Amino acid sequence: MKKKQQYLWPTILAATLAVGVFIGGKLHFNDSPEKLFTTNSKKDKLNRLIDYIDYEYVDEINTDSIVDVAVNNILDKLDPHSVYIPKKDMAKVSENMKGDFVGIGISFFMENDTISVVRTIEDGPSYNKGIEPGDRILMADNVALFGQKLPNDVIIDKLKGKKGTPVKLKIYRKKDDKTFTVTITRDNVPLKSVEASYMLTRDMGYIKVNRFAESTYKEFKTALTNLQKQGALKLTLDLRDNPGGYLGIAEQMADEFLKDHQLILFTKNKKGQIDSTYATKKGSFENKPIYVLINERSASASEIIAGALQDNDIGTIVGRRSFGKGLVQREMELGDGSAVRLTIARYYTPTGRSIQKDYAKGNKDYYQKFTDRYTTGELVSVDSIKVADSLKFKTPKGKVVYGGGGIIPDIFVPIQGYGEEAISFLESGGIMSRFIFNHLEEDRNRYNDYSEKDFVGKFKVDDILFEKFINYMQLFSNQEESSMNYYEYEDKIKLYLKASIAEQIYNPNAYAIIKGQDDPMLIKVQELERPIIRQKDEKKEDNN
Repeated sequence: MKKKQQYLWPTILAATLAVGVFIGGKLHFNDSPEKLFTTNSKKDKLNRLIDYIDYEYVDEINTDSIVDVAVNNILDKLDPHSVYIPKKDMAKVSENMKGDFVGIGISFFMENDTISVVRTIEDGPSYNKGIEPGDRILMADNVALFGQKLPNDVIIDKLKGKKGTPVKLKIYRKKDDKTFTVTITRDNVPLKSVEASYMLTRDMGYIKVNRFAESTYKEFKTALTNLQKQGALKLTLDLRDNPGGYLGIAEQMADEFLKDHQLILFTKNKKGQIDSTYATKKGSFENKPIYVLINERSASASEIIAGALQDNDIGTIVGRRSFGKGLVQREMELGDGSAVRLTIARYYTPTGRSIQKDYAKGNKDYYQKFTDRYTTGELVSVDSIKVADSLKFKTPKGKVVYGGGGIIPDIFVPIQGYGEEAISFLESGGIMSRFIFNHLEEDRNRYNDYSEKDFVGKFKVDDILFEKFINYMQLFSNQEESSMNYYEYEDKIKLYLKASIAEQIYNPNAYAIIKGQDDPMLIKVQELERPIIRQKDEKKEDNN
């Protein structure tokens, strides 16, 4: 069975890697065919075909769906990052990049066909109205939301709405065994892109950024300022699993670390026009040690920051080779509520390297190259990374860097073993969160005596909860997963269970602090710092 596992988990994990990275008007028909053929342009040809199908085809056809297919097929012939956004997806995509949405401010599970509140967003509409974790939402404006197996998007539509509009909720509070009604006024709810910030060591701050949205720079700047007030003279910027976002936000963040007039990047379009972006005087963290964490799912804007710092000989890039996206997209509306994100330029790091992976053989080959990193051993050994001498560049201080397929870190940290990655996969997939939700539902007062600080520093998951989790996994997992030796990874599982408890009863920051205690890259950063501290201590002794 172990041998079977050895082959099963790499397959699952390789598929998971691939998943973390990938987020005109119609003519009026005229009966006269002569009018349709008055021009011979390519776009008229497509419009003409759609009109013929719409008005003449023997069966009723949804031509909107045909247009969607046609647009997607056209874009598939261009590059992997030119994409079509249908009208039905535009609102969700826009709010994700805007950094907030209008709603009531809860995260929830569907538990036994009922909306169960996992936690409320601090200072959001539900939080301010006293909604608590564990509350069940039974009805919204007299419409039943329980017992109907409603999909998440339908539920979200019922709870979202225009800013300032009320929604009357019927709530069941299990711990008090009571039902009550509350009216909540919908308001802006932030979608945090800075998901964690805390002091990693006595003088080093840590900031985790999960995407580059409109609000990201403001969130980042607030977090950085707060850490500096706590004594942060160094920083670890975590860009792992960050797929990118707005180019301008990445430029603003990079400017915090670069000196005035240092090149951040330059772009080049099909006409050969070059636009360069330079750092300004406003950086608040210049000339200070910085570590940037990247992995195989760090892409686009994440790579811009890593590349700008690496090419200017600033800081240390830690982790594994990044995704390799060096293309710039612009979102363009198509007139019917849909849009296309079209690649309009390539970007280059300060030394002149493009880190875009080759996509000449099509999208399937492009993403297969990404998953191949697991099977070729690149994620385990830096020596397995294939580089071309023709793509070799040098930084001002003579450090060799390479283009063509991502940012290669200065310090390599391999992926964890199959078993540890499998446990991380289970945790990130939400299985542990759901288990912990059910655990808390048994008695939500059991952790009341712990302050957040005491819980993070002193609480330990006991063997009883660990055994319950194993039983839970064996009930809901398939045969291969249930055959895993959970006892071999007991410490890691207990740590993740503790982190999930902290997230649900405190906040995502407490979750990040606990998980960071067993994070190989954060451990590596602290190891890199120790020789520096020793050198400083030795200099002090010499001076004395």
